[in-house]
Amino acid sequence: MPVLVASDLDRTLIYSAAALALTMPDARAPRLLCVEVHEARPLSFMTETAAQLLTDLGDAALFMPTTTRTRKQYQRINLPGPPPKYAICANGGHLLVDGATDHDWHARVLARLADECAPLAEVQEHLAKTADPLWLRKQRVAEDLFAYLVVERELLPEEWVKELAAWAENRGWTVSLQGRKIYAVPKPLTKSAAVREVARRTGAELTLAAGDSLLDADLLLAADRGWRPGHGELADAAWAAPQITALPERGVLAGERILREFLRDCRGTRPA
Repeated sequence: MPVLVASDLDRTLIYSAAALALTMPDARAPRLLCVEVHEARPLSFMTETAAQLLTDLGDAALFMPTTTRTRKQYQRINLPGPPPKYAICANGGHLLVDGATDHDWHARVLARLADECAPLAEVQEHLAKTADPLWLRKQRVAEDLFAYLVVERELLPEEWVKELAAWAENRGWTVSLQGRKIYAVPKPLTKSAAVREVARRTGAELTLAAGDSLLDADLLLAADRGWRPGHGELADAAWAAPQITALPERGVLAGERILREFLRDCRGTRPA
């Protein structure tokens, strides 16, 4: 029976230059591998050691990228190791099987959203009305499923985010602040639902997971064991659960540590 490893990508396994958190002297910094290029520029990285660990993991388990990225954004990433059989995009809105969208799964997601939360158009309208051009840089819709803003973080009022979260909560939506992006996501749109579906299809007897943001909390809770890095929304909130290990590492070295933990559990080599 396979082990299913469902991991968030950004700021969990892969990191932008701004998120690397390389605090050691330059001469001792780890060698990095670029795993994403966008508009001819390197965008995301992992350590070379992490790249080898991920390759090993692909041989030891069913590794499934589990991301809030759109399908187009996900397909820019070139991860080392065997191509994943399954991937989850748009926070669970799309399940990819051998790189192709599972349309039956997507239809089930759309039905749940229609039944259980306010429509996307209402959220878009509210964001457009309340966001201040002083700190707003972009407003985007992802896969016609959820919305996000790109902001100047240092100018963003904390109170505005709290007010948006309260407004969204009453309409069946959740808000997550990740770096320079504010996500507004329907509550029924979850990574965990898609992970459970893949576990059912594959007969996985053990599910492992990792993530750093509030949008990953349901993913971690759905796993048998999970890890969160020492940075991100979950770390800032001191979020904890019995089966979740809070790691001290921050930045790109946290990604390396997470992959080591995955491999230990897959191989059954965890110390007693």
